[in-house]
Amino acid sequence: MEKFSVSDNTRHLLLQPRAWLVAWLTLGLLAISAAVHSAEVEFSQATQACLACHDKPGMVKKLENAQSFSLHVSGKAYAESMHKDTECEDCHDAIDAKTHGKMVSEIKSHRSFAMDMGESCRSCHKKKVTEYEDSIHAALVKDGNSKAPLCSSCHNPHTVRSTEILTPITDTPCAQCHEEIFKAYANDVHGQQRSAKGIGAPLCAGCHQAHNVKAASLGNGVKDACLACHKDAVQLHKVWLPNTDRHFEAILCAACHSPNAQRRVNLRLYDGSNKHQVSEKMGVPQFDRRTDSVDTQNLGLNERALWSLLKEFNQDSHDGKTVLQGRLEVSSGVAAHQLSDKSKAIKDCNFCHQKGAEPFQSVSLTIAGPDGRPLRHGIQKDVLNSLLSIDSVRGFYAIGGTRIKLFDTLLVMVFLGALSVPLVHMTVKRLFKNIREKLERERLAARADPGRQEPSPALTGDRRADGTTNK
Repeated sequence: MEKFSVSDNTRHLLLQPRAWLVAWLTLGLLAISAAVHSAEVEFSQATQACLACHDKPGMVKKLENAQSFSLHVSGKAYAESMHKDTECEDCHDAIDAKTHGKMVSEIKSHRSFAMDMGESCRSCHKKKVTEYEDSIHAALVKDGNSKAPLCSSCHNPHTVRSTEILTPITDTPCAQCHEEIFKAYANDVHGQQRSAKGIGAPLCAGCHQAHNVKAASLGNGVKDACLACHKDAVQLHKVWLPNTDRHFEAILCAACHSPNAQRRVNLRLYDGSNKHQVSEKMGVPQFDRRTDSVDTQNLGLNERALWSLLKEFNQDSHDGKTVLQGRLEVSSGVAAHQLSDKSKAIKDCNFCHQKGAEPFQSVSLTIAGPDGRPLRHGIQKDVLNSLLSIDSVRGFYAIGGTRIKLFDTLLVMVFLGALSVPLVHMTVKRLFKNIREKLERERLAARADPGRQEPSPALTGDRRADGTTNK
């Protein structure tokens, strides 16, 4: 019978102290990990009493609208959640333990129950609830929108996990309501990096905030979010992009970094006194009434109608500082989330600065609604080419870009005129240089030879101290 033998290499490895140390540490870590995962959270007696019934799968309640309302709470999932140390009664304080289960509890709908329970979040998450109440989501709830998210729409209170735990991007709650936008994001440069590299790439809350969500069209929040990560973007663009600061002011990042998107010029009513976008007041629909009155056929505002409308808003502001602040942007939220790799970004100046350029074919006038979302009205694209619009669109004018031809011509003439002054001066100076040098030589020769007649004073301009010319 052949004997079992150990090779020299294996024998040498087994005799190494370091190998045994690594082995024991590995076994120890595995044992600790198993112990941690097997350990059960010790719930209080009150919570255990609740789970005794609610941990049963299939436990449901029929609502008044005939829908089924799940009453099942997984004890295992709850023990792994951020709320594992929270007692059931801390949130469900309206329930009387003595009568619970013996009396029928009225629940009209999932929505009404979620709204009633939302107030219980405030006791522990006061700051987050305050931020949410100032968001576009809360504004939609107040407006009666039945699909606007509540706390439990994004955070299941019984299974909520730490945001530091990396989960698939498909688990992002934003995808429930913004499905088309999320699909675009998942396939763009940020979504692909998130899937490939994990938490290093931005997710929805990284740009739009988690609770204090504002309308993307309001202010410059989205652009500021881009620059918060891409801190060197302005300096890198200055290497090749003329007038970089002006471009960053008037063009949103996605307009160049979503090369296949449709674009538009958005002229926003802007209050120059308080440095904010003009907002519609709740219950006072001035914007629609005024735009409809000057554009009765809904053909889009022309230059005269735009000027008249701007005059009306200036009368309301009392300081006459309401202006149009223009910017170039993509035409939809989906397009804004189709960002490509920077190597595919638009870098050709002719893309915008040429006759009939695609980005200037769609123009709209915008005011912020009471909830921050934009109210829009179309503008005829020729407004950007009209001399009558100079005063209205002065906040968006760029030579060669908006193509007001007369204005471009005047600016070119001013530029050429300013350039010609030093050129003419240098030319005249050069032409008379030889004459001046000849006269100077004759003067020096006359002084050296007293008998020689000096050049005529009329040519030299030589005068005595008393003001009379030398003869």
